[in-house]
Amino acid sequence: MSKFVALLSGKNKNLFSEALLGEHIAHLQRLDESGKLHLCGPFKDDDSAIQILIANTLEEANLLIQQDPFIQHGYYKTVAVKELIEANSGNNWLTNHPQTEEKRR
Repeated sequence: MSKFVALLSGKNKNLFSEALLGEHIAHLQRLDESGKLHLCGPFKDDDSAIQILIANTLEEANLLIQQDPFIQHGYYKTVAVKELIEANSGNNWLTNHPQTEEKRR
């Protein structure tokens, strides 16, 4: 399983409703209960948000984000999903990762 970062932006605040928020939260709860949601939340700019999803493929991550009512109803106009190569002390901050090695050549 890999982590995928979904950046949601271009919020259409006129589409906000308590019902839509409830649907969005229910979606996030389902993702969390299934182990597919690592982290989520809005940015302070109140125009964009992030979701970090756990999925097998980019296609699966895109499917999960497209099921979010905030996306389905156009509350966020733009979504970009990218696979994250997580750097941490356990993998020595990717110093031996193929992507890093390629840059050294």
